[in-house]
Formats: sequence, structure tokens, C-alpha cells
Amino acid sequence: MALPYLTLRAARNLHLAAQGLLTKPRRRARASDISKTISQMSLLQIDTINIVARSPYLVLFSRLGQYSPGWLDEALASGELIEYWAHEACFLPKDDFALVRHRMLQPENMGWKYKPEWMVEHAKEIELLLNHIAENGPVRSADFEHPRKGAGGWWEWKPHKKHLEGLFTSGQVMVIERRNFQRVYDLTTRVMPDWNDELHLIHQQDAERQMLENSARSLGIFRPEWLADYYRLRRVSVTSVIEEWQKQEKVTPVQTEKLGEMWVHHSLLPLLPHAEQDKLKATHSAVLSPFDPVVWDRKRAQALFDFSYRLECYTPVQKRKYGYFVLPLLHQGALVGRMDAKMHRKQGELEIISLYLEEGIKPRASLISGLHDALTKFALWQGAVRIVLGNIPAALASSWGTGWEIAPTS
Repeated sequence: MALPYLTLRAARNLHLAAQGLLTKPRRRARASDISKTISQMSLLQIDTINIVARSPYLVLFSRLGQYSPGWLDEALASGELIEYWAHEACFLPKDDFALVRHRMLQPENMGWKYKPEWMVEHAKEIELLLNHIAENGPVRSADFEHPRKGAGGWWEWKPHKKHLEGLFTSGQVMVIERRNFQRVYDLTTRVMPDWNDELHLIHQQDAERQMLENSARSLGIFRPEWLADYYRLRRVSVTSVIEEWQKQEKVTPVQTEKLGEMWVHHSLLPLLPHAEQDKLKATHSAVLSPFDPVVWDRKRAQALFDFSYRLECYTPVQKRKYGYFVLPLLHQGALVGRMDAKMHRKQGELEIISLYLEEGIKPRASLISGLHDALTKFALWQGAVRIVLGNIPAALASSWGTGWEIAPTS
């Protein structure tokens, strides 16, 4: 029996549907959408660069539209979310504590994120730190940064940051909130008072199988080699798991233009007939974060979207091709370009330093209009009152000029 056949465009659109990026938001965002959207993606990667809005806030904006960034902070502080190493440092649904607990109990397997020799060498200081948290409540690493004049004590410990990061990776403390994006730590026993390792711990193999299924659901359509990267899994037998899923009808094999055999997660089966007929329409235009799940796997972005991408902020200036913090541009199911931008918050100005369209992308009226709308909303959400344009394609410059003022919305 022949497999369902999908065009490359249909495969892209199924993936975007799974990620919440296929169509424009249908209503104004609500605070409750934060946890739902993170659950849809399975996890939300954290990065601290703030030349424009920080990555986790931007990933949510790309899907929700205008919303209050404080809602993410509140979801963490209220206990709806936790923070731990997943793809990298990520926000996760609280229930997924069970999926990552085995990592906490084997921190020596976490590579650079945990230094056993440090924890042994400073065991007495770390014990004092834990006692201090138990007696006095949550702490930030900033609480320890500078000695207090004329006094001695716990705040003078210089290695505080490494202590707390080691305790975090080993699951002895958790992040309960972020203040100005700084982690605030409390004892895990207080954050998860009902958790008992002897009763609730999931075996690593079972936890990783669930991570793989989460990855399949959040990708929507996938090749086997794409699954493990989503949670940074190592040495997992993906092929045997997919065979089992197929028997359980959790996934359906399809044949895809240029990419060959792929699998569709059962949550997308209602969309599959539309995708087969190439009638699954993408209407959304958005600015994406470099750490968006759609592009964080560079090989997957290349294969699925023909989008060759790398983040150049860690590249020497003279070797950069596109810029410091380059943001992918999504338009109606395709990654059509990228831009290097900077938000000048005091001036209320979003500067588009440079914008590039991908090779073969024609700047038709719908694209020019779609990107104009996406950039305006992106700027407005960050409090900008104007957009200033630098190096952009001539076709865009002829329509947009050197920038535009933004009328605030009520």
C-alpha cells in the first residue's frame, strides 16, 4: 500500500502546525496561554542575550502575539513551570520534573554543567549554603557578589555562583523565580514537597522514551535523526521506538518530496488529508528567535526549510556574514529571510541594522506587507514607537523608505 505523499510545503506546514506557528493568533493572548504554549513545544529554551527581547519571551511572542512578558515570570513563580537542563537550560511544565529527575540524580553525566571535583572540594561551604537557604529562605547568586563592609559571613563567599549551579544541576535546589532575569534558588524539598524518589522516580529508559514521544508530538512530522536532539538525548534506540509507535498507531509513515520517508505524530492526523491535498495553508508571518525550536537544530532547518543558519554572536566581528544576533523571518510557511536588529529601549526605537532575503525569494506584495506587519508588531510589543532601517533589499526600501513611526494600540 502506497504511503501518503506530501509536498515539501505540506511537510513544513505540518511542522509549523505542531509548533503553533501555522496561522495567526485567533484571539488576544491570555496568561493561561503561557503554560499551554510551552507544553505544546514541550520546552522553552532560555538565553540571556537581550539586544532585542530575550529569547524565551520572543519564542512565546512569535506564537501568541501581543502579551505581557511578565506572564512567563509569573508562571515560573506560581509553580506552573520549572527550570532545568532539557535541550539546554529550559522552562518545562512542572509535571516534567519526573522526566528530568534521573539527570539530577546523576549530575556527573551532565558534562560541563556539573563539576564533581568542585563540589567535593567545597563540600563544607556548600553544606553551610544549604543550611542558610533552609533557615533564611531563597537566594540569588547576586546576594553573594560583594562583601559587606565590616562584616563577615556567608555573603563573602566568592565561589557562590558555582556552588549554586552545582546544586541546581544535582537537583538539590531549584529555580523558583527570576528577578530581572536572575535565578532565585530554593531547596528542592520545599519546591516539590510531595516528591519522593523512592515512590515517584521514573527509570531513565522510560523517561527518555517519554521525551522522545514529546519530541515527536512537538515536531509533528520528523525523520528519526531529529528526535534525540530535542532533549539532547544520547545513545537512544530511536528506530526500535518508532517501530513500536507505528504498531501502536502513534505515528504514521509518509513519503515526502525531497526528504523521503518521514513520520507524522497521531495528534496531527486530522490535518493529514488537507496536507496530502496540499491544502494546509500557512498564514502567519513572524520574527523568530535564534533559539526557537523551529531553527535550533541547524541540520533540520536546512533539510526542512532549506535555511542555512548559524548564530554569529560568538563569531569574531570580522568573520560575521549577517550580524551579531540574527533573527529568522517566517512568512506563510517559509523561512524567507533574516535580520540583525537592536532595540534601543530608552529611545523607543527598533533598529533593523540589516535584513536579508533568502536566495530565490521574490519580494512580492504579500511578502512586503506580511513582513511589514510582523516587524511592526515585533517592535510595538517591545515598546518601540518607531522602526529605523539600515541595509535592506532595494525592493523593501522602495516600499518602506528609511523606517516608519508606530501608532500605539489601545
